[in-house]
Amino acid sequence: MATKGKDTNNELEVEEIVSRSEQFIEKNKKNITFGILAIALVVGAFLAIQHGYMIPKEKKAAAALFKGEQYFARDSFALALNGNGADYDGFESIISQYGSTTSGNLAKAYAGICYFKLGNTQAALDKLKGFSGDDKMISPAIVGLIGDCYVNMGNIKEGVTYFEKAAKKADNDVLSPVYLKKAGLAYENLNQYKDAVKAYTTIKEKYYSSVESSDIDKYILRATEAGK
Repeated sequence: MATKGKDTNNELEVEEIVSRSEQFIEKNKKNITFGILAIALVVGAFLAIQHGYMIPKEKKAAAALFKGEQYFARDSFALALNGNGADYDGFESIISQYGSTTSGNLAKAYAGICYFKLGNTQAALDKLKGFSGDDKMISPAIVGLIGDCYVNMGNIKEGVTYFEKAAKKADNDVLSPVYLKKAGLAYENLNQYKDAVKAYTTIKEKYYSSVESSDIDKYILRATEAGK
């Protein structure tokens, strides 16, 4: 009976770990969209300054991406991915045709989120790993979502490494505590209670103004007691 109870608790913890990213993506979908657009605009401006014009391939990719972003914003993830059969071919097509461009790179991030929302974890993982970026908001969110993919696939040990990477990469009060808390939950699931306490304590001490810090003491206490 004790084993069954522990298994049930583990399942609940895994659901909580993943649901926090789904909630974050849903709550911040517009910010994510605008953030990705901002990256595109900055890079586009750089190209314009450097060359005096937009490279034709990049311009076509950006135009194609715009329609997909509209579908994405409306939660039409299948259409965003695969196109509408008329005037939009989908993120997959953009990646195939313009994968080496900035917009092609951004399409990988969009496609990964779409696949995740549609329940295709392996496809999400493949696309998310193909995205590259160095900003403090979008890139950490993508790294964290890779962690969720691994958790969904049952590889919690690998997932927690990505949660830690996401928290470190962000290093801000918005994202870091989200992924540190997810890391803590994952560590508890792995019975690595000292690591869980460390993750939770970092939230309390470094990100004390975050939403996650408001009830973090109970998580610290739980992990501390379990580790005795």
